Amino acid sequence: MSTHEKENPIAQAASESADSDTPGFRPKGWMYKTVRIAGVDLWYASPKVQLLMVSIVCFLCPGMFNALTGLGGGGQVSNEAQDHANTALYSTFAVIGFFAGTFANRLGLRLTLSIGGLGYCVYAASFLCYSHTQNMPFVVFAGALLGLCAGLLWAAQGSIMMSYPPEQSKGRYISWFWVIFNMGAVIGSLIPLAQNINKKAGPVSDGTYAAFIALMAIGAILALMICDADKIVREDNTKVIVMKNPSWSTEIKGLWETLSHAPWVVLLFPMFFSSNIFYTYQNVNMNLAQFNVRTRALNNLLYWLAQIFGALIVGYALDVSSVRRSVRAKISLVVLFVLTFAIWGGGYAWQKDQRPREIAMNPANEDDKIDWDDGAHKFLAPMFLYFFYGFFDAAWQTCIYWYMGALSNSGRKTANFAGKPQSSFSHVSIPEH
Repeated sequence: MSTHEKENPIAQAASESADSDTPGFRPKGWMYKTVRIAGVDLWYASPKVQLLMVSIVCFLCPGMFNALTGLGGGGQVSNEAQDHANTALYSTFAVIGFFAGTFANRLGLRLTLSIGGLGYCVYAASFLCYSHTQNMPFVVFAGALLGLCAGLLWAAQGSIMMSYPPEQSKGRYISWFWVIFNMGAVIGSLIPLAQNINKKAGPVSDGTYAAFIALMAIGAILALMICDADKIVREDNTKVIVMKNPSWSTEIKGLWETLSHAPWVVLLFPMFFSSNIFYTYQNVNMNLAQFNVRTRALNNLLYWLAQIFGALIVGYALDVSSVRRSVRAKISLVVLFVLTFAIWGGGYAWQKDQRPREIAMNPANEDDKIDWDDGAHKFLAPMFLYFFYGFFDAAWQTCIYWYMGALSNSGRKTANFAGKPQSSFSHVSIPEH
């Protein structure tokens, strides 16, 4: 290894071999009964099946949440309710997300994931209630509850996604998850698009909220059906590294050890900070402020489709075995740097010619918002810009998970890592009046 590589903690961590297990024999029982589908051997307690189930949970819970928030204002005409809810949500998330890994290790991934899913349906229900009663305290409570629940869900999901896959396939596993997860937002975006296709003004319909609530509740129930981490057996018959019967004090100590023994993860904190900082601008200042309700739904659909393409392209590129892992890490950082300036530079060029948010969101100006019938000269440029914002988000998030997965195969360590990219001081927004 060159001197330069030794001085680069992230590249050095990415190039090191992960913890190794001694291959053994697969246990007996229904969880390990093999079924061959399309030439692939699958069993219930395998990383592929478990990742698929976790992906479906995220498809139904945060995937539908993304579809709802991507409409801007939580589907309302004004963003006031969502601003208050998101202030509570991300203030709570910022704290819980940092320590959620210790809860995941103590409670177990299955229970943590299910509890995490419950907050999403309460959040959607609060906006349905607000449409009829203007009950702001309930919306704020639902936002704070979701901040707690989302921190738990993403810690459990991150631990599974980073510790279950074999070393040579982590990029592909991450991309598979991201594709299925974002299909939730894609299908969720079709709901308001179909129900509001002839509607140019006003909030989304009650049926839209009811569909979101039902799907999110199903996701929370499905989470109870995943296996505990100590039952997972990989394709090479090795088991996932887990800690037996941890205590609260041991887990708190483990969080400290993770940061003290792997200090290079601190260098990823700026990426964690940036991973959520742009959502408020994209969902509110751009989509809600500048587009009418049906065009927002279309933009939302395209945004999450772009995330699927981004996850597939970046995930498979990160697993190119002919290139050393440390080199792949460096190349990915350069690519992210170029994409940041290219896409967000284009965003700046477009935004500086738009009306200020306060004017654009005035109800009196609702009829002046961009509609897809306005033609190429007015609609196509921001549509493609919004599409590439989605692509960039998937590329950024996939790289973060790949970097953290390269640091360790230990389920205990990765659960402590997993809450970090979702820790959301960067996403807290102060409501405007």
